[in-house]
Amino acid sequence: MLDSAAEIRAIEAVLTPERLSSYSSAMGIQNTRHTLELYAWNAAISGAFMLPQQICEVAVRNAVSEALEKVYGPKWPWTPGLERSLPDPKYGFSLRKELFTARKNIPMGNTNKMIPELKFAFWIKLFTQRFDQRLWNQHLRDSFRGLPAGLSIEQCRNMIYKELDEIRGIRNRIAHHEPIFNRNLDADFTRMMSVVTWRCPHTAAWLNELEAVRSLLAQRP
Repeated sequence: MLDSAAEIRAIEAVLTPERLSSYSSAMGIQNTRHTLELYAWNAAISGAFMLPQQICEVAVRNAVSEALEKVYGPKWPWTPGLERSLPDPKYGFSLRKELFTARKNIPMGNTNKMIPELKFAFWIKLFTQRFDQRLWNQHLRDSFRGLPAGLSIEQCRNMIYKELDEIRGIRNRIAHHEPIFNRNLDADFTRMMSVVTWRCPHTAAWLNELEAVRSLLAQRP
């Protein structure tokens, strides 16, 4: 609890008025005590998102790795066929360069160590249309057994891509300790739960019992 104006000023000096202004100005808060309450809540909800975010990311990259293994074999990160399939644009994110960079310090053939070295963007970009014929037409529903029936492979793959691209936004803000209070956090949480459900409904049910996001959303200052 903040018991005195001196304590509030001390904390404000540590966090800096400039950083706290992101909270006070966005919400029209004039009281520093209330600003600090929002700051603390933002930190708490960011921490709560770590569990669903982690489960979502691990579920996705393992699902993609399974599909890649079916096409290129268990040592897929080192296969020339995969290398050739990855775009290498002059500007912007390069899947091929990311693969080369990630495997520099990984013993050849150790795919398990390679998987966490690849950026989240790598896994997301593999859900673009260019990989439908090579990966997803045959393997999407095997890798994501909870996908809704009645949708085409292209619709499902595009749905996963869009949700992951949105999840990347909150993931990056949390990683850099940036404010997330002004996002639609309920929608962000739903996206993570949806992706995990599409991968494995049992895992989603387990995560649903453990997560603390929804209870903290109800406690927002």
